[in-house]
Amino acid sequence: MAKKVSKYAPYLLVAPAIIYLAIFIGYPMIEGIKLVFYENGGFSLATVHRAVNNYYFWPALKNTLGLVAVIVPTQLILALVLALAMNKVFKGRNIALTLLLIPMTLSDIAAGLIWYSMLSPSGFMNKLLLNLGLIHSPIQLFGYQFHTREFLMLVFVELWRSTVTIFVIVLAGLQMISQEYIEAAEVFGAGYWTRLRHIVIPLLKPSIQTALLLRTIYAFSIFGIVWVLVGRDIPVLAGEAYYQVTQIKDYGVGAFYALLIAIMSLATGAVYLRLTRSEYLEVRR
Repeated sequence: MAKKVSKYAPYLLVAPAIIYLAIFIGYPMIEGIKLVFYENGGFSLATVHRAVNNYYFWPALKNTLGLVAVIVPTQLILALVLALAMNKVFKGRNIALTLLLIPMTLSDIAAGLIWYSMLSPSGFMNKLLLNLGLIHSPIQLFGYQFHTREFLMLVFVELWRSTVTIFVIVLAGLQMISQEYIEAAEVFGAGYWTRLRHIVIPLLKPSIQTALLLRTIYAFSIFGIVWVLVGRDIPVLAGEAYYQVTQIKDYGVGAFYALLIAIMSLATGAVYLRLTRSEYLEVRR
């Protein structure tokens, strides 16, 4: 005989998550809002005015949005292609999976240091190309005068380091799709692209949604790799927040930049939830 479940059980089950969010997300956010909008005993926009008139604010906002716009869609396409390839059984699949997962074990700082040591003027890549006689002088990829090259290097390193995050989620979603759907479509003559478009992608929407949410949040707060590879040559919002708090000691401006990252992440997350909503989970009336 089944035991009667207490009416308080659902609240007790979600209570730890709510307490965690309240302590580690809610409280810091409230304190951040107070730092930005509360000054000299009352409401004030002085911190906002100071933050948006900072020399680095608009370049940092532009660079952050640019990196998100380039990195996240590219990572999604690469991860989807890799996941479709790795979802098949072939010789050496386990070795290939292991190699793909290696970047996931590295921190931002470690990945940045590795690639800087390889791509700097005295790094491994330049020495190799010089020794092979392919170039006569080191290729300069870093420096304020090479702004476009630095941006491209940031995109390349971030793609290398964190595409695997989306890849793992998408691959797990692919492996949950029943082969019965695929085989039924094949029986009715559906080709590979038809199956991909009308069966695989729609069933992957929940996985893609989760992957996009996670990667976009991390992309908006990109910091470690930028700080190691290019410093403030390419300012980003998270880096400016760090600089304002640790060097300038202007906690209000730092909190404003952090709140802006949070607002952009929430807004983008809401768009993702809307666009990638799975119709089969909805109740049509």
